[in-house]
Amino acid sequence: MSAVFERPSLWLRLRPVFGGFDGPLSLAIAILAALGLLAMYSAGYDHGTRFVDHGRNMLIALAVLFVVAQVNPQRLQQAAVPLYVLGVVLLLAVELAGITRKGATRWLDIGVIVIQPSEMMKIAMPLMLAWWFQKREGQLRVPDFLLAGALLAVPVGLVMKQPDLGTALLILFAGVYVIFFAGLSWKLVIPALALGAVGILALVLSADRICQPGVDWPFLREYQRTRVCTLLDPTKDPLGKGFHILQGMIAIGSGGLAGKGFMQGTQTHLEFIPERTTDFIFAAFCEEFGLAGVLVLLAAFTFLIFRGLMIAADAPTVFTRLLAGAVTMGFFTYAFVNMGMVSGILPVVGVPLPFVSYGGTAMVTLGLGLGILMSIARSRRLMVS
Repeated sequence: MSAVFERPSLWLRLRPVFGGFDGPLSLAIAILAALGLLAMYSAGYDHGTRFVDHGRNMLIALAVLFVVAQVNPQRLQQAAVPLYVLGVVLLLAVELAGITRKGATRWLDIGVIVIQPSEMMKIAMPLMLAWWFQKREGQLRVPDFLLAGALLAVPVGLVMKQPDLGTALLILFAGVYVIFFAGLSWKLVIPALALGAVGILALVLSADRICQPGVDWPFLREYQRTRVCTLLDPTKDPLGKGFHILQGMIAIGSGGLAGKGFMQGTQTHLEFIPERTTDFIFAAFCEEFGLAGVLVLLAAFTFLIFRGLMIAADAPTVFTRLLAGAVTMGFFTYAFVNMGMVSGILPVVGVPLPFVSYGGTAMVTLGLGLGILMSIARSRRLMVS
């Protein structure tokens, strides 16, 4: 007598693939994606195919998120060292045979495509440091933190030399977050913060003297010095180097409480706002949606960041906890730096606003980071169930 086996339904076969996704994190992603599409349509509907391309980039990022979410965190841990080594090797290759555009050598032609290896390090860096502190769990000493600092300094130094200060800062912060979450003493953190505050105060007070023509700044290139001096007083060259910051501030202020309305921004559509679909899209968003729209956007980012930190707090291992915390704080850094530079409180360093700014590489990196968060959340939920 032969046994009869029922073939499982399609849903039962697909359930392991879709099961375990974190609902609150998915909701935060959906809200920010909707706001990003809304902002891009308004700012870029008359800017070629920017809106369509932005939607395509979001779908690619979603696919990356979905694939990475299926990867067990243990496999991510195994990939940490190879990815870091590959990233450093590619950065060295850029130094030796990179492609130079607009005075910066940041790209590498690998035959099939042209890549920007520094983007890889935004993820490879926290992976590497989280792997290192996982290996040193329970026996951390000062030399362990010093070695972590050295691992961080190598790619940051190579990216700064390209030069690409914005990406170097993002990689730096990604690594610093891991080191801090690993247990770096406040006795070391507070003096560093105090020294930074003193340095900023000294910079502001001496701006008139150090920003005079002919004054050289050590460790910074001339264009970087110009950005800082323009930030300190953009009115000195309102039609030149200060134009970007001033127009961004005008657009933000003109939005008022409720904004000028969807697709009604004059600063945006008369093209006074430079890079209105990329770095300065936050100014266009403020002009059209006002303070009310900004509060909704900030609430969505806050929701995403708090959910990410909750996932980090519940993560089962040191590696996943450090990685989730660093990736989450990376989203905070992106949003804070972009909004700060557009608002005139930080130098313009070319950092996109997650979900909102146009950019294929940045969107894929975003999907990769969110996929890692989702993978850690899924592993915890599947383990409990």
